[in-house]
Amino acid sequence: MSSGSVEELLDASIGTHFSGLRLDGLTPRKSEMEQPTTSTADNVNRQPFVIGVAGGAAAGKTTVCDMIIEQLHDQRVVLVSQDSFYHGLTDEELEQVYEYNFDHPDAFDTKLLLSCMENLRHGKAVDIPNYDYKTHRNVLPKRKVNPSDVIILEGILVFHDPRVRDLMNMKIFVDTDADIRLARRIGRDTVERGRDIKTVLDQYSKFVKPAFDDFILPTKKYADIIIPRGADNHVAIDLIVQHIHTKLGQHNLCKIYSNLYVIQSTFQIRGMHTLIRDANTTKHDFIFYADRLIRLVVEHGLGHLPFTEKQVITPTGSVYTGVDFCKRLCGISVIRSGESMENALRACCKGVKIGKILIHREGDNGQQLIYENLPKDISDRHVLLLDPILGTGNSAFQAISLLLRKGVPESNIIFLNLISAPQGIHVVCKNFPRLKIVTSEIETGLNEDWRVVPGMGEFGDRYFGTDDD
Repeated sequence: MSSGSVEELLDASIGTHFSGLRLDGLTPRKSEMEQPTTSTADNVNRQPFVIGVAGGAAAGKTTVCDMIIEQLHDQRVVLVSQDSFYHGLTDEELEQVYEYNFDHPDAFDTKLLLSCMENLRHGKAVDIPNYDYKTHRNVLPKRKVNPSDVIILEGILVFHDPRVRDLMNMKIFVDTDADIRLARRIGRDTVERGRDIKTVLDQYSKFVKPAFDDFILPTKKYADIIIPRGADNHVAIDLIVQHIHTKLGQHNLCKIYSNLYVIQSTFQIRGMHTLIRDANTTKHDFIFYADRLIRLVVEHGLGHLPFTEKQVITPTGSVYTGVDFCKRLCGISVIRSGESMENALRACCKGVKIGKILIHREGDNGQQLIYENLPKDISDRHVLLLDPILGTGNSAFQAISLLLRKGVPESNIIFLNLISAPQGIHVVCKNFPRLKIVTSEIETGLNEDWRVVPGMGEFGDRYFGTDDD
């Protein structure tokens, strides 16, 4: 696998254990703890994780898919082949079957493919055609496919139509040498489909190779991941499976909680996460890249604030209809890690008021509120709660509960952090369903010491230079 392919792979990305809560002097609101919320899984559109696998004929796409499915044994996975959606040939076309181009985009019923994929994405079972390669027609029975956590769509031209590409969360191109593909095609078509070698070679030179050059190879540019050597590239497939596991963890939690938002991952974001998570990163670099990530999270969080329409006159004398920023806003940092996010908020919001909350940890399951300094009119403001790490959710629970006691409407609170453990997400989202969480990445979970893993260590110590070093 090339270095570029690995970088593209990293460009793309749980448990449900609940930590105990013991909050001194605070009792969770009964209505929030016991009543079902609109954020539960039953009321959310459960769309699956869709993976597209393209490449030339006999490139090894199906084998790659089978290897991915085998390693995703703990997920419900279904494989859909574009070949199932070939148009059945008419009697006239069958008479000239060797003149028919099966590698052209028009050979497929893309409209039916889109319909089936949309139904699967929205939790509906579908009947997929059963195409017979010897008669070149659809036969009965059709294949019944039920909704799944993961849908893998494979085929030579699955990247050709932008409507199909838009359905995919991950796009993989299997890149195999042309001689190997031809050798495999000869073996497959002569043994499995009853064709003679001359017919296979004639079809290859007349249709298969030109179609690959004209329609298939150009779609390689749309791939998120390119796998050289196909199924022989075990390292690439292992990395893909690890990445899918990571994305499924984030994907599933976002399906469960409609008030959870994970900013879209890019290579830049993954690269910054790599640097700030590295124990050997210098303090200077840690601060620099943490600040960049924090700025992205803050900008994303600001996008969830209410806006009002506003018209302005441009220098050309034209009218531009835009929006006006939310004026009643403040930031509240959870001391002291949360203070690292204040500069980014000030850079985005000129003159914004910032308050403080200090929560002292008493053991691993209890928190004690030590200090608060909040704007007097906080109940009339939208609040950005700042804390880089969401772990057990205990500190967040107490900070949010304090804001509610001060009269801040729950729907006016946006909780911003860099990384979130699933346990903390469950605690916050279940108890405060009208609050919004914005994070840049969801972690694997908590270790036996209740620390976030893989995590980035004690954020405040690393940021403010008070660690042991």
